[in-house]
Amino acid sequence: MMRFITAGVLALVVSFSAKAEPLEDPFEPWNRAVFEFNERADRYVLKPVARGYDAVTPKPVQTGIRNFFNNLGEPITMVNALLQGKPETAARSLTRFVFNSTIGLYGLFDVAGGLGLAREDEDFGQTLAIWGVGSGPYLVLPILGPSDVRGLGGRLVDRPLNPIDWQDEVGQTELFVLNGVDRRASFLGLEPMSAGDPYVLMRSAYQQRRDFKINDGIVVDLFLDDPFLDDSASE
Repeated sequence: MMRFITAGVLALVVSFSAKAEPLEDPFEPWNRAVFEFNERADRYVLKPVARGYDAVTPKPVQTGIRNFFNNLGEPITMVNALLQGKPETAARSLTRFVFNSTIGLYGLFDVAGGLGLAREDEDFGQTLAIWGVGSGPYLVLPILGPSDVRGLGGRLVDRPLNPIDWQDEVGQTELFVLNGVDRRASFLGLEPMSAGDPYVLMRSAYQQRRDFKINDGIVVDLFLDDPFLDDSASE
């Protein structure tokens, strides 16, 4: 079943990429509804749980958990770096995975980072962008948050490369929940003050972050180009 879903999403990626330009949001009514749902879920469930986790979990343990999940992402980075023609990045990612999975006790300690092997992050959504596939329309996914059609296809292709997906359903659920809670806890205190339309701000922030990653750190300020953030556009 997952193969059929993946193939269908990738077909959508190709079809939409030929038509859609960055920042197109034809699904805005749906996206805003999901955005509102996510905001409520965060306010009443995710954030309180993350606060409890942060209160009872020592910082060194949180760091170890974060390192563990970062390490599980190394196979995704390695494969996509190869697909993007970056053999040095792939070799570095493989080395990090081997060192941290063994000497670093399954990734709890970032031994490779201490040796100067910095972590990089590549995914199949970035690979599609390098191959010239457009982003397609903007999407807001339940709980998972902002994405686009290309990014959704990338998530489905990357999933089998993550060792979490190699566990049984119970193990997958437990690891997914722990990862989600830990990630949410890492953002406590960093929530931006509400200014303007939070939906538009989130969309623009997502676009800017994705461009930053695709271009390997070359910053493109999409906030300056978003017509929805131009006060004069509403006059």
